[in-house]
Amino acid sequence: MDASDFTLDRVCLATATSELSSMPRRSPRMAEVMRLVKRVASSTVPTILLGETGAGKEVVARRIHDLSPRRERPMLCVNCGAIPKELVESTFFGHERGAFTGAAEVKKGVFEAADGGTVFLDEIGELPLELQPKLLRAIESQEIRRVGETRSRRIDVRVVAATNRRLEKEVNSGRFREDLYFRLSVVTLRVPPLRERLDDLELLVRVFLEALGTQDSAHLFTPAVLEDMRRYDWPGNVRELRN
Repeated sequence: MDASDFTLDRVCLATATSELSSMPRRSPRMAEVMRLVKRVASSTVPTILLGETGAGKEVVARRIHDLSPRRERPMLCVNCGAIPKELVESTFFGHERGAFTGAAEVKKGVFEAADGGTVFLDEIGELPLELQPKLLRAIESQEIRRVGETRSRRIDVRVVAATNRRLEKEVNSGRFREDLYFRLSVVTLRVPPLRERLDDLELLVRVFLEALGTQDSAHLFTPAVLEDMRRYDWPGNVRELRN
């Protein structure tokens, strides 16, 4: 795989499903999360979202952006675990033509393309250790340098990161830089798994069915069916429910 195979066009745009943009919530746990979201949205400090896979961390990140003064600017997201290791720096910061094999043209990275907006770094615990100092510098200095470039470029982005890992453990084992961890965790929010907010289950079912245009949903999800669903552990969380 070369740079032509992995461009900004393939970076995930954090367009969290519109049917969940308001994050239906009845449970006290999610109501508290959303109360905190409203408090931190106006800030520019880095924020990290903790929670199991599929719990809705990207939707919470989208809500932070949508409630912030940056809402008119882009929100771009990157799954740090899905990018080939050799293309992470180029994906983040861009590259100049001829910077490496396959770099046939100049490309902006996510940080430059999201200028004025938000960058959502999903699965931040998967970021290669050798790239972590460059990410730390970009966050602290608000400057980036394209691969193959000699000058720095000013940017203005807010970073929201997410992980299902215990980053303290990753720091202790040497797999994650302590300074980056403390820089990202200025604000930390935990998104509870679905099994801890089952009061939201019926609302979520209704929202997903409406988005699918399903008719006669009451016949599909009777009170007995919903009660059975509440007894289930939902290891895949909201993503599993939606699927």
